[in-house]
Amino acid sequence: MAAEKMTVTRDTFDKVILPVYAPAQFVPVKGKGSKVWDQQGKEYIDFTAGIAVTALGHCHPALVEALKTQGETLWHTSNVFTNEPALRLASKLINATFAERVFFANSGAEANEAAFKLARYYASTRHSPYKTKIIAFHNAFHGRTLFTVSVGGQPKYSDGFGPKPADIVHVPFNDLDAVKAVIDDHTCAIVVEPIQGEGGVTPATQEFMQGLRQLCDQYQALLVLDEVQSGMGRSGKLFAYQHYGIEPDILTSAKALGGGFPISAMLTTEEIASAMAPGVHGTTYGGNPLACAVAEAALDVINTPWVLDGIEQRRQRFLEALEAINAKLDLFSEIRGKGLLIGAELQPQHKGKARDILNAAAAEGVMILTAGADVLRFAPSLVIPLADIGDGMARLARAADKVLNPA
Repeated sequence: MAAEKMTVTRDTFDKVILPVYAPAQFVPVKGKGSKVWDQQGKEYIDFTAGIAVTALGHCHPALVEALKTQGETLWHTSNVFTNEPALRLASKLINATFAERVFFANSGAEANEAAFKLARYYASTRHSPYKTKIIAFHNAFHGRTLFTVSVGGQPKYSDGFGPKPADIVHVPFNDLDAVKAVIDDHTCAIVVEPIQGEGGVTPATQEFMQGLRQLCDQYQALLVLDEVQSGMGRSGKLFAYQHYGIEPDILTSAKALGGGFPISAMLTTEEIASAMAPGVHGTTYGGNPLACAVAEAALDVINTPWVLDGIEQRRQRFLEALEAINAKLDLFSEIRGKGLLIGAELQPQHKGKARDILNAAAAEGVMILTAGADVLRFAPSLVIPLADIGDGMARLARAADKVLNPA
């Protein structure tokens, strides 16, 4: 006899979950495409994709089929053994990128942790045990482990947890001269997001990215690209580095890699990977057959001209709608980003109102994100129907008007 299903509400969260989140007051229970329904049956248009995760929308049939098929075949083996989905996925990622070797984990933080450890391990074993400096950037975000949150350039996330890992230097983003001022022969890596996500949806400039590549070559340092949020088609190419005419030494991917199923990957070259040996690093769930089967299906759909070529058209629809809102309300000082990672920064007179607009948008039936207190962030499904963009932006316009012009 099946156990009776427990009734839970938003109030249950406040009683049972560690208070590190402040979720919305509604509880989503069903999603299909770019729409979500809550416990009361209210419909929402989703411009968040779970923070750039459900890149093919909710319950995409190819991903559902992959999960069902693998779920009836093999769930878990650990890394005492390998498995076919992991080997297929790794091969396809290598074929589509600069990479020659792949390491699978479960989250962006774990992929970045592996990347930073690899960068230091490679430098210490191939160059010098004193070659440990990591250069990173203000307002960056790389995860929540102690190492990754320390490399991230936002002290509000790393303060209060005791001594931080040493030899990490932060400089302003998109400022090549600032990097030149601190890089030296002790630098093992420069760590950068091609598009700063949590830091305000700010893309790196062409000059900056190419300059970082040249500096890494000059000082025998590794260029580590965090593409956890910008990768898997989000920018209009499979990975954002492909816009810049450069190749990284290490790249991390997560979020949309599994289309909603937790998985991450660190990609690197044969030369850098050869510094590692069995036992140097590892993970229990990394390369899990279920996760890899779903991620393979997601990659097969995303890495197609049909999906990638449609991103710019969808971006333009968002920009047109945001400009229309701006023309009416004078709400934004700048609209930026790449592909379907879009940030709209509020005018100085509206500073601090991003969360108010987010909450008002939810009341109108559209889900959006923020990137700090003053930036609205949009990271919808890469295949969101154009009609859903129109409907959702109309709802956002009503919400913004209510915040700025309360009755």
